[in-house]
Amino acid sequence: MRQMIAAIAFAAAAVPAAASEDIVKVKAGGDVAATMDALEAAVKGAGATVFARVDHAAGAAGVDMELAPSQLLVFGNPRLGTPAMQDAALAGLFLPLKVLAYEDAEGQVWLAYEDPGEMLDDLGGVPDGADYVEKMRGALGKLTAKAAGG
Repeated sequence: MRQMIAAIAFAAAAVPAAASEDIVKVKAGGDVAATMDALEAAVKGAGATVFARVDHAAGAAGVDMELAPSQLLVFGNPRLGTPAMQDAALAGLFLPLKVLAYEDAEGQVWLAYEDPGEMLDDLGGVPDGADYVEKMRGALGKLTAKAAGG
């Protein structure tokens, strides 16, 4: 029952982006930096590796341009990513996983990521319903919900 309630809560918090149905958006309660700090802590707490944290707004400022707060976290777990790349070497173009925290024009902060099933769907070699795809999907859902304050 608890899993069903959590799944419903996640589904209610995840909103498909207008630009693409493949992008999952999760409304966050804090600012971009705090949300990304929470995501990074959740990722590390789950035993995954953080490979990079990119501050897009700082990069823009470095060339005298403005950009709303926006940060990207690149992270992964070889136990999930390696089987995907064993099935389809081109999965390495999409892995490790990435989550973007950004502030929209109204000042709302969002976490966004591409659905792993959609991301790997056209590669050939990745079987429908692959266990690692479902695990990636579940991990992204849990991690972003935790970072969003849910």
